[in-house]
Amino acid sequence: MSFLSAITGGRWGQKTFDIQSPDVATPLEKLPALAVDMETTGIKPARDAMLSIGWVPLNGRSIDLAGAGYVVVAGTEVGESATIHGLTDDEVATGVSPQEAIAQLLDALQGRVLLAHFAALETGFMNKHCRELYDGAIPDLSVVDTFTLERRHMERMATYPRGEDLRLPRVRERYNLPRYTSHNALSDALACAEAYLAITEVSSVHTLKDIKE
Repeated sequence: MSFLSAITGGRWGQKTFDIQSPDVATPLEKLPALAVDMETTGIKPARDAMLSIGWVPLNGRSIDLAGAGYVVVAGTEVGESATIHGLTDDEVATGVSPQEAIAQLLDALQGRVLLAHFAALETGFMNKHCRELYDGAIPDLSVVDTFTLERRHMERMATYPRGEDLRLPRVRERYNLPRYTSHNALSDALACAEAYLAITEVSSVHTLKDIKE
């Protein structure tokens, strides 16, 4: 992939590669983003595995469903996590390799910011697999986290959230967004995209600099 041709040293010597993230001065009305969700066997990248990835592009204030993508990732057994996401060992066995799944996600991220709810999970698993696949290098991403956006907004409104208040279904409920079934990577990515639009509509934010991690 061409974007891997310029692997450079980043902060603290970590090798990175460029995916051409938007400039921090980009206004939100023009910001290209990619809402991403992963279903995994657990929350620790060092121990757990990706099972599926869903993504939905946003072009400014518009969601581009035609550009949405979804992959199931082969290479592991689902174990007890099946009770959460509903994926079976048979479904996972027919999925794509982790290398192919990450390659598709990185292609979709070209020129966009990564948008996720509690984004540490998605970036953690991405970085784990990128280090394994790309000679120790990780993507140089701009990240926007709707978990953080909503927490900051609630604090500015003198409403101090508890843990449950910041779960994605609870956030969506406050903005009168429709209820979706949780723990499908594609529908959760769409749910995150819609929550992002709702939160930034009522917050005093104008550019990528105002919202990036």
